[in-house]
Amino acid sequence: MRLDGPVLVVGAGLLGTSIALALRRVGVDVALRDISEENLRIASGLGAVNVDATAVRPQLVVVAVPPDHLAEQVAAALTGTDAVVTDVGSIKGAPLAGTRERVSATELTRYVGSHPMAGSERSGPVAASAALFDGRPWAVTPHETASASAVDVVTALAQACGATPVTFTPDEHDQAVARTSHLPHLLAALVAGRLADAPRSHLALSGQGVRDVTRIAAGDPSLWRQIITANTPALASLLHAVRDDVDTLLRALSDGDGAAVTAVLDRGVQGTAVIPGKHGTPAGPLATVFVVIPDHPGELARLFADAGEIGVNIEDLRIDHDPARAYGLMELSVVAAAADELLSALGERGWTTHR
Repeated sequence: MRLDGPVLVVGAGLLGTSIALALRRVGVDVALRDISEENLRIASGLGAVNVDATAVRPQLVVVAVPPDHLAEQVAAALTGTDAVVTDVGSIKGAPLAGTRERVSATELTRYVGSHPMAGSERSGPVAASAALFDGRPWAVTPHETASASAVDVVTALAQACGATPVTFTPDEHDQAVARTSHLPHLLAALVAGRLADAPRSHLALSGQGVRDVTRIAAGDPSLWRQIITANTPALASLLHAVRDDVDTLLRALSDGDGAAVTAVLDRGVQGTAVIPGKHGTPAGPLATVFVVIPDHPGELARLFADAGEIGVNIEDLRIDHDPARAYGLMELSVVAAAADELLSALGERGWTTHR
């Protein structure tokens, strides 16, 4: 199914504006509504809107507002239009329950929750991108009375935005994101919180590891408070399990039980191994090639061009910026079988590399 009518997006933040931009990219008419005139001005300036929100009769309404306001805005869209309505919030059970209290059973059939698994620690329309959802999973979470046609429209939205639709029940979705998104965010916040009052001499030793672990902790605390409290039942059981793991580790350290410490670390290795790779396929074995990057313009472009000519695909990358060095250290993740070839070929082209 294709989106053949205009789409009204309620909320011109990061997700709402990105959805609007992605839809405009494929020629879908889009109207935007937001209580912030500044957000609307920025989103409009980016080319996210081409239809007047006060005059449009939408085929689909996409509600992209903070979690505390989802049920209210979904209900308003269902009662104020005859359109299919979806929201793109991080929690599905609570908005469904709140919407059910506000609308008739007939109106509820036009509501299908959804959740694009893409975002950023940055917020607002200035961070929006038409490519934000490309190749990303987009959960479609129909409830038991949702109409088949409404499910089709929301699935078409995900596809039009370049994402891959994946179907869950609302409860399955909330369990899944508690494990893969909300728990990691809380643990990142706890680790980052241990840095807040650390001596600056300690922070001078910060490397890429601590940056990797804490990056997502920079997300908006107000937004994340809403997400976490709305998903308390699913999240609480996971936090209890993590607390048990911490207690186990503390006992092992106190008792000098190296085998138990190793078991905790082995379990972590097992967890990283099951994270899906590209396109949702099982992750294959990767190796890291380290490349020294001089700190002046054009070096990254030269490195990527050389890697392309060598014919080795870069699966992932990151740059370690050490304030004490006049250069960066690029970590290139490649298929393990290609690592030696890349290492040798880059060395022949003048790059300083190591494994």
